Amino acid sequence: MCTYNGQRFLADQLASIATQTHENWIIAVSDDGSTDQTLDILAAFSEGLKTADSVRVFQGPKRGFAANFLTLTCNEAVQANFYAWSDQDDIWLDTKLETALDWLQTIPADVPALYCGRTRGMNSHGEPMECSPLFSRPPAFANALVQSIAGGNTMVFNHAARELMRIAGDHLEIVAHDWWAYLLVTGAGGKVAYDAQPFVLYRQHEDNLIGANSGLKARLSRFRQMLKGRFSNWNEQNIHCLTSAHALLTNENRKKLECFRLARKGNLPRRLLGLLRAGVYRQTLPGNIGLLLAAIVKGI
Repeated sequence: MCTYNGQRFLADQLASIATQTHENWIIAVSDDGSTDQTLDILAAFSEGLKTADSVRVFQGPKRGFAANFLTLTCNEAVQANFYAWSDQDDIWLDTKLETALDWLQTIPADVPALYCGRTRGMNSHGEPMECSPLFSRPPAFANALVQSIAGGNTMVFNHAARELMRIAGDHLEIVAHDWWAYLLVTGAGGKVAYDAQPFVLYRQHEDNLIGANSGLKARLSRFRQMLKGRFSNWNEQNIHCLTSAHALLTNENRKKLECFRLARKGNLPRRLLGLLRAGVYRQTLPGNIGLLLAAIVKGI
């Protein structure tokens, strides 16, 4: 869990972790310099647990949420068989961990594996909202190159997946920790399960760093940001980080990465042909139309 001035909703999230049907857990927290009651809430929660040292607090890097999650994930003082990322303001349904582990334990321990899925939104009062988009195309590196399909708050992964991120390093300037996990696990030939059933209530409020991505308004906002170059900048950032972690990728996915890299630099026919060769795709028809438009306007 990463925290920063989270006193408003933190207690609710901690309570939902405490009621998980899978009870064998510890919480490692990276706090990015909270000046409110966040640390006091964590201390009070820890004192109420039966097991000592069930909550461990580390000092964050103070470089934003992505760096906070990545440095905590790479922190060798935290060791487990499986890991779950938690935001400070959501609510987990009781079987979230159990459901993820039921799948993860079917995967050999030496194979990087990542469970993720949909979320159900809720407002600042805890009232339910719509679910995040339902994706049906298979998770794959070719998809990860142009799309992050799930929030980090849904992700649970095994130690082999954690080792990919640790070996790649916590110095990288990643776009987002969830997108980076999806890129690395698929890029290394690992397994990804996307659950259509939401087990996280994703709180939407005015202090969200990243909000929900569903609905026409969100799609229009993404299109405007694409025209301004945000998608292209994200891709550049991801490619730089993946190039740094080149040795972790399979030969096939190194070729896909190179095709995608070259496609972004060519004229229009070369961009379109390069995307075809790379095999990249988004999860929905509107998303793929947007990808085509991005290629046309040099927005990839």
